[in-house]
Amino acid sequence: MDNPVTHRELEQFRQLMESENERLKEENDRQNHRIGVLENSIQKMTDLAASTEKLAVNMQNMLKVQEEQSKRLEQIENRDGEKWRKAMAYIGTAILGAVLAIVFAKIGL
Repeated sequence: MDNPVTHRELEQFRQLMESENERLKEENDRQNHRIGVLENSIQKMTDLAASTEKLAVNMQNMLKVQEEQSKRLEQIENRDGEKWRKAMAYIGTAILGAVLAIVFAKIGL
């Protein structure tokens, strides 16, 4: 050994290594915090995607129900219209029958 290491040099090296270890620990802590934030963001995005998918399914179901209700409403509206037309046809037939009866009575048939 040409150059023996002195106690002072060893102490300086130890301090240098401790400060480097502390710097690396702080860097690890910062990186771990950033990773935690990213994981949280990814979880929120995943939750949002799942919620969006549920919303889309619910909207499809609502559309189906709305279409069914629209068909039922149209049937109900048509049914009332058909009843009105039938009633008017019966009234028209009765009036025409009465007029024809009066005409035939006047003619003597």
